[in-house]
Amino acid sequence: MRSARRILHRKRHYDDGTISELALWLVPGPVRGSSHSFKYSLFYGRSGERRVVYDNERGKGDHRHVEGKEEPYSFSTPEQLIADFLADVRRLRGES
Repeated sequence: MRSARRILHRKRHYDDGTISELALWLVPGPVRGSSHSFKYSLFYGRSGERRVVYDNERGKGDHRHVEGKEEPYSFSTPEQLIADFLADVRRLRGES
């Protein structure tokens, strides 16, 4: 039986105390609720404050949380996932 393999882990600390942490795994089969072979958790915020989170929690499928609101996310590729997440981070930081 194959196991999950982490293919990305990146953590960044910003001067204002926020952090971004990106984790992406290649899994043997789709996580329940998703149709691809990736498991991911992308976080931006600080302790006790989730500004934006992208994940595919088992049973919920692909979705994101932005400023307290949860909405579906249409996953296409890992590269697009990361680009979309980083665009949200830049927007929330006032950098775009």
